[in-house]
Amino acid sequence: TIVRSLRRLAYSVDYCHDGEQALGLLCVERYDLVLLDLNLPGADGMTVLRTLRKTDRDTRVLILSARSEVADKVAGFTQNDVILSCGALCFDTKTRTATAAGQVLTLTRKETGILEYLLLHRGRPVSQEELIDHVWDNSVDNFSNSIRVHISALRKKLRAALGYDPI
Repeated sequence: TIVRSLRRLAYSVDYCHDGEQALGLLCVERYDLVLLDLNLPGADGMTVLRTLRKTDRDTRVLILSARSEVADKVAGFTQNDVILSCGALCFDTKTRTATAAGQVLTLTRKETGILEYLLLHRGRPVSQEELIDHVWDNSVDNFSNSIRVHISALRKKLRAALGYDPI
């Protein structure tokens, strides 16, 4: 499924079975991307989208549907390769691999998510709470020490490859 595939690629994913549940999560969580099925039970996908757009015009929404007219439009989109870089540090968003000074880094799923988010928001401070919101799913405790442990491990790997700590 899409959820399993995204999680395997180290994305944090919340999953809903119906439109009402989706509306509930959208009221309390902020998402980088919403994958929306128009044929949801309960509140349908268009209702979810209209409700979201009343309060949030920034969240990206990708509509997935068995309805042919929408599927035809969505099929026209292609995924572009995006390489994020900062000095000798590079991150390929398609393959989700990082290199430092030409050396491939072996990162955990969370380290990959943290690095990608930091590179996407390079040039501004990123809080621990913001990383938790965007890299972890909604089951993590905001007071957990987990984020510090993952950042520390990422820093060690970057320091070993680059000779300095870019975070």
